[in-house]
Formats: sequence, C-alpha cells, structure tokens
Amino acid sequence: MKHLTLVATASVAALATSIAHAEPLRIGIIESLSGAQTSTGRLYANAVKYGVDRINEAGGFNGEPVVVTEYDNAGGAPEAADKFRQAVADGVDIIVQGASSAIAGQLTEDVRKHNIRNPGDEILFMNLGGEAMELTGDKCQFYHFRFTTTAPMRVNALTSAMKEAGDLGTKVYAINQNYSWGQDMQAAIEAAAPEEGYEVVGEVLHDVNKIQDFAPFVARIKSAAPDTVITGNWSNDLLLLMKATGDAGLDVTFATAFLDQPGNIANAGKTALGHYIANNYDNAAGDGTFAETYRQATGHLPIFVEGHSAFAMAQLQEALKGLDFAGGPINVTEIALALENSTYDSPVGPISIRKEDHQSIRPVVVSKVVENPKFPAEGTTLGFAPVKIVEGKDAIYPVQESCEMDRPEG
Repeated sequence: MKHLTLVATASVAALATSIAHAEPLRIGIIESLSGAQTSTGRLYANAVKYGVDRINEAGGFNGEPVVVTEYDNAGGAPEAADKFRQAVADGVDIIVQGASSAIAGQLTEDVRKHNIRNPGDEILFMNLGGEAMELTGDKCQFYHFRFTTTAPMRVNALTSAMKEAGDLGTKVYAINQNYSWGQDMQAAIEAAAPEEGYEVVGEVLHDVNKIQDFAPFVARIKSAAPDTVITGNWSNDLLLLMKATGDAGLDVTFATAFLDQPGNIANAGKTALGHYIANNYDNAAGDGTFAETYRQATGHLPIFVEGHSAFAMAQLQEALKGLDFAGGPINVTEIALALENSTYDSPVGPISIRKEDHQSIRPVVVSKVVENPKFPAEGTTLGFAPVKIVEGKDAIYPVQESCEMDRPEG
C-alpha cells in the first residue's frame, strides 16, 4: 500500500510539474531591424507583437503565453540565414518576416531544408510581405504561408476599380524595378490588358534605388502618351518618379502598390493627388474599430504594412483555437493544417488560405489620394479614400503550374 501511495504521489508530482512547465509556442521575427529597411521592418515587428499580445490577453496557447523573439537580419539574405539558424537553436516554432522577397526566398528554402532533415521538429514560415510569385510557384512548400497580396492581385484590383471609376483610360505605361517583384508587376500589367481594355504602350525595367534622375524615363513616358502609369516601385524610386513626372507637367494618373509607404505622401505633397493604390488594408475602408484599437495599444494608427500583418496574427489565433496539445510539445504540422483551414473576418472582408499553394485569398482595397480624408497622412491634409474593395474571390488568380506542394503524410 505504501509503495502504491508513493507511486501515486510521484505521478501527481510529475503531472503538476508538467502542467506548471507547459511548452510555450515560440515565434521568431526575423526582420530588417537595422539598415535601409529598418522603418519597414519595425512596422512588421510592431504588428506581430500587437497580434501576439491579443493572443496572450485571451489566455495564450498550450497553457503558456506565446513567446516572441526578435532577430535582426540587417536587410540581407545571408544574415537572415544566420538568424534562422539561431532561431532553430532557440527552439522557435514559427518564423515571421515581411520586408523583402529576396529574404523570404532565403527563409522559405531554409525552412524547407530544415523540415526535411528534422521530421517531427518542423518550423512554419508566416510570410507577411514577400510578394514574389515564385514563393507560391516553383518555391511553394507546405510550411510556407503568404499573408499578403501578389502582383496580379494588386494589378487586377487597380485596373478593374480604375476602369469602373473612369480613371484608367485605354493606354497604360508600365515602369518597374528590375528584380522579381518588378518583373511580376510587368507580367501582371500585360496579362490584365485584354480584360480591362487597355494597350500597354511602353515598358521599362530599371535598377533598384540607384537612379537619382528619372527625367529620361519621364521623357519616354511622355512620348508614349499614356493615360495611366502602373508601377510597383517603392521608396525613392516611386517618389522620384512621381516628382519628375510632375516637374515635366505630364498629366497622367499613377496606379501604385506602395504609395502609402511612410514618407511618400508628405514628400510628394499635392503631386500625389488623384493617384491610386491597391493594398491589403486602408483604415478608411473599415468601420474604424480596428484602427482605434490598434492606436490605443501602440500609440499610433496602423500604417503601411501593419494592418494586414496584425490580421495574419489574428488568423493564427483563429487556427490555434481548435488545437489542444495539453501542455505538451508543440506540433507545428498540426498548426499548419489548422492554419490552412482557417478564415479570419478582417475589417475589409474574410481572409482564407488556398490549400494548393498557401496563398491567402484576401480582399484588395483600392484607394485614391484626396484632400481632407478621414485619416490624414503624416501630418498633411492629404490621405487615402477607398474607391473599391475587391473581394478575395475576385482578386485571386489560378494556382501556378510550377507549384508542386508535398504534403505531410497521414
């Protein structure tokens, strides 16, 4: 009897220890937190932490608060690979990254190789901003999920909304940066032409953030006499292009992907008036509840990439609700399976996951720069007014033939 009592006591003690030391879910933010992309990387990190705070306020997961660790990739793919190895050593279950498709390409390959070598100890990659088509094309893999748009989604939404508003015209000029994203944009602009009834009257792919004078490019645009210039340019390449166009007195409408990047509206001033953007989210497109909640938690309204990145973490929270590991080891494969079956009702519409390539099916908000908007940008009198919300089912494109996703057995 004494032996049975001792065994029972030991079992209870072991159970109590197990419960007291449940395995936490660990998330690693491998982001550009120094260097040229620091401002964007910090916005991704802000949004991830906001989302994780919401999970922890609701009780955490697996009996513990979710743990978040930041890793600075300094804006480079080799550095990201080093930080991935550090995250693995730290026991991270999910990595999150957004600033740069090149870094996303490095990380998705690192994750793929790690998971092949370590069955049962997988890592999941939540991609918040890498929009290169190859990530859900020939590089697609089960443990990569993309929680942002792609070039076809932005271009299709832009051109359809602008056509309905009477602002597209029949002649389009494409100017983009010469790397995967810009090349994807150019292909999407060409592909949308028959459906939206425009002719592509000129195309340019140029060096990334190396050009100080866009006047020669503007001269080429002027000679082609387009109604609309569609560009995926970001940072100085967008701002300098718009300013050079304004200086030349060229009357064209810009259709953009990143006009809301911090600094653009303040620096462009009234040059930006009337130009368009297609994005994952616009504060003015919702009822304002999320925007205000985010402001109360962070001290500022969600800007640029923060909105959709917070939604990605909310979608993870939805997926985790259906899982119970009883305080034991985290099963990343089960999280991935739950995530691909999840739907999050965002302020601009439902977001789901396409199982074939793990591209999120999501609304795209098309907005126009106006004076005296609901949410002025950067201390100016300018900001964005939504023109149309394109539903996810209308924004999505077919699965790429190059995607051959190997799914886990069982």
